[in-house]
Amino acid sequence: MGCCLLSLFALISPRLALFMLWIFGDLLSRAFSSWVIPLLGFFFLPWTTLVYAVAWDWSAGHHLHWFDWVFVALAFFVDLSSYGAGRRAQVARAAA
Repeated sequence: MGCCLLSLFALISPRLALFMLWIFGDLLSRAFSSWVIPLLGFFFLPWTTLVYAVAWDWSAGHHLHWFDWVFVALAFFVDLSSYGAGRRAQVARAAA
């Protein structure tokens, strides 16, 4: 799948991008040794799963280096912040 198309799907939804990678390519099966981790990542940490798979594919020798791990960590914080924002919105709705 083209880089621009993957970026467009990721901007719409990281889960949509993961689904398209699963349907139209084998990147997820090459980046992860089992199907369980991408499935859990799809539901709980979609940005982290997507960034890890893309960084794994683009890195030299398919080994993540320190710079790649920085992007994975940033994606992890984006996933965590989305949970935090959802919780704050839920509390605000309950208080109103």
